[in-house]
Amino acid sequence: MTVPQDAPALAGLADSHCHLNAGAFDGDRAEVIARAQAAGVETMIVVGLDPESSERAMDLARHHGGAGLAATAGLHPHEAARFDGAMRASLEELCARGDCCAVGETGLDWFKDWAPRDHQLESFRWQLALARRLDKPVVIHSRDAHEDTLRLVEEAEGVRGVMHCFSYGPGEMERYLAVGLSISFSGNVTYRTADAIRAAAATCPAERILVETDSPYLAPIPHRRERAEPAHVALTLRRVAEARGEDPASLAARTGENARRLFGLAAAR
Repeated sequence: MTVPQDAPALAGLADSHCHLNAGAFDGDRAEVIARAQAAGVETMIVVGLDPESSERAMDLARHHGGAGLAATAGLHPHEAARFDGAMRASLEELCARGDCCAVGETGLDWFKDWAPRDHQLESFRWQLALARRLDKPVVIHSRDAHEDTLRLVEEAEGVRGVMHCFSYGPGEMERYLAVGLSISFSGNVTYRTADAIRAAAATCPAERILVETDSPYLAPIPHRRERAEPAHVALTLRRVAEARGEDPASLAARTGENARRLFGLAAAR
């Protein structure tokens, strides 16, 4: 997808999931943040994958709070083999901080299976319970693990949060909506083979839809296979707006408001 040169600027955008704490941004992080702001991105949720990256996310949010950065803390399913008593204590301390806006990224990944499944299930179940106890949203990763993901979320009755980088179709989406979760669409919604994801984006309720980059991963068309960055969320937003038959500016404002409400953040300036 390419944006016409005369396309109106968007405002109020939120990148609801990015990894500005990743090493891929060490050489030009300030410039990346500036490009995002120039593209109308007023909120960036910097997501932790383990205690170390969560600490970096919080440091970035403290130093760039004026740019709309906020941080989460959690243990990604790929790191779940590390889940033990010491890890639980570290995660609980990080997630309980006032500057942590959500628990996660957590969840299940049966596609790569980089950590034993029993460890992933234990880690995810515990982080869901922690999010409920702290009354914070949870950021959920699910790949090729729909039924098990849904089962654990249903067990954690009352938990709130977001299915990040949604990769399923409308039928699966309806079941996540039914348990109170929001749905976030990433650069993969722009890919040629993503008809099911676009169908979900087209019908997601207005008050539950978010957009994200998952940068530096999953850059949208026409940047696929390049490093993604938060400014690219505008391209994803426009593709979602096209699928919904909506005005991009209106959808940008609404998805931004949805993200800030979910994560308990102040309204965009």
